[in-house]
Amino acid sequence: MIRKGLVLGVFLALLSVQGIFAQRPVQGNPPTGQTARPGRELADPQETEQEGRRTLLDDSTRMVYGPKTSLYFFEKDIRRNSLTLYEQDTLLDNFHNYDPVQKGGWKYQDLANIGSATKPVFYQVPELIGTTSGFHAYDPYFVDPSKRRYFDTKSPFTEMSAFFGGGNRNMLDIYFARNVNPRWNVGFDFRTQRIRKTLNPNTRDDYMAEQNAYGLHTNYRSENGKYWLLGAFSRMRHLVNEIGGIIPPEVDSTSLYYTYEDAKVWLRNSRAIDLRQDYHLYHEYKLGNGLQVYHVFDRKIQKLSFLANLNTTDSSFYNSNRFQESDTTQNFHGFSEWRNEMGVKGTYKGFFYNAYTKLRNARLENPFFEDGPERYNEFYIGGELIGKISDQWSLQADGEYLLTDAFRIHGKFVSPWLEAEYTKALYRPTAMQQMYFGNHFRWSNDFSNIGVDQIQGRLKLDFIKGVHLRPMLTLNRVNNYVYFDENLEVAQANGEVFMLMPGLQANAQLGKKFRLDLEVIYTELTGAASDVIRIPNWYANTRIYFDSPMFDENIFVQLGLDIRYKSSFFADAYNPSYQQFHLQNDFNVFAYPVADLFLNFRINRTRVLFKYNHLNSGLMNNEGYFVTPDYTGYRSFLDLGITWYLFD
Repeated sequence: MIRKGLVLGVFLALLSVQGIFAQRPVQGNPPTGQTARPGRELADPQETEQEGRRTLLDDSTRMVYGPKTSLYFFEKDIRRNSLTLYEQDTLLDNFHNYDPVQKGGWKYQDLANIGSATKPVFYQVPELIGTTSGFHAYDPYFVDPSKRRYFDTKSPFTEMSAFFGGGNRNMLDIYFARNVNPRWNVGFDFRTQRIRKTLNPNTRDDYMAEQNAYGLHTNYRSENGKYWLLGAFSRMRHLVNEIGGIIPPEVDSTSLYYTYEDAKVWLRNSRAIDLRQDYHLYHEYKLGNGLQVYHVFDRKIQKLSFLANLNTTDSSFYNSNRFQESDTTQNFHGFSEWRNEMGVKGTYKGFFYNAYTKLRNARLENPFFEDGPERYNEFYIGGELIGKISDQWSLQADGEYLLTDAFRIHGKFVSPWLEAEYTKALYRPTAMQQMYFGNHFRWSNDFSNIGVDQIQGRLKLDFIKGVHLRPMLTLNRVNNYVYFDENLEVAQANGEVFMLMPGLQANAQLGKKFRLDLEVIYTELTGAASDVIRIPNWYANTRIYFDSPMFDENIFVQLGLDIRYKSSFFADAYNPSYQQFHLQNDFNVFAYPVADLFLNFRINRTRVLFKYNHLNSGLMNNEGYFVTPDYTGYRSFLDLGITWYLFD
């Protein structure tokens, strides 16, 4: 009765606040996460510095620092000669969704806790057509140096974020950057997670996930603006104390679902560690008008380990294979690579062009490989052509060829009313899909490359004032797909999978102070191999909320509901011993809408969030919900978070 009263109170509050506070015009954003706000584009570094100094002076000639003076940019824009500076984000949109799975619109399947293993809900074309490690379960928690922010600050800049999740799920992020001089910036970041188990914790500090990560970065421009260097380093140690999920009641009659902290779980003495280090360097030199040369260097190291004590009850979770030791599982795999890319680029008559060669040397190591490390030597050639007719019209074509058996071609068209993309690729299976030696599983395969054709389109319909509609359509054809089957073994499909995925994104201003953000995707799978990929037919993510300033615009407030939904499907199960999701046909992850109540507010440059998870707990036919077989979703609890900026 208390929770029903709370739900009713929320809706009454949303209705009552509309007439109290002043209006603030708002631009809608999709519920899948907020994008950065672009600043002005740079044409001349020296001109930019002069303009920047002028904007730092107020009427009393005092220096004024803030989000508009501590700017950042990305390497991808430098590479395409389209540098854009972004202001520091002080918006409240999607602020209450703070971990990577939530920020991405819940389009990852995880194990119902921050820091747990993840996989995309929808099929994704790999960014790299060559051989990757295959151990990607913790990718969302790692900061890729090639995608990080680089800064141009007029004063020392610090960003601090602390999130205190219900049930002792805590995160801390610190970013710092400062300009040594107007052309040289240095900085670092530190991130940590301490995420308590939501299922059967023994103590207050019985963590499921523990992470310590840090990074260093710098960017430098020569005085004449011809030379530019970006350098970064990232390191992450991500430890997960595996639980294996809840023991099904049909296995143990005393085990029950939806008991959360009192749940009976499979594992208490098994853990996985993902250790990553990545050194990244990008630099370019301008030879003349319309011609530049550049070089990219990467050194990546990933070390995976899984440890389990088989002299405990954990032993009953694993299969009967004991290829190495009978009392202990110690699986170790290391994947390392060197990557060098050299190319030319420039702009000619409004078109950006790029041509490059890339050499990549990688190896997969395991102490039990009989013939030593598996080595991969890959040579690529590629290029890109972009024609920007105006700010609203552009054409893009790019391609890459991996000698002698893989390729990717991609084209994109952008107009004021339509965006369309086509991708065709043939990419290699991962290293661990081809070769794996562990205590419970081992294989050596020679799989064929995987083929994909993807067509994506999106209409931009803004003909109704305050309403932005984005009908979408994705068509995928995938053949020779490599997956993990019901027996937890890796396999390759013989046929094709076709995916028809219409969808809709919508943003609407409801009255003066309410907003609605919506995303809906329908997926239909057909083809001879359609059963090897599991995607729910319906995915929906909706947010309705009050959004307005208060107290003479001294406080900005968002108060509303997040509602997410996936239809019933046989979601992939998770095997912790090799950190992969696999097919299963016994556990139906049933359809269940989850509603979260949130309050975001900003005072000056400080943002604060309150989020009540699973508001509708106890109001549905089922006592709770699942995100992965035998892993129940969040129970009801309160999260608190705060982010603030320092500019001097």
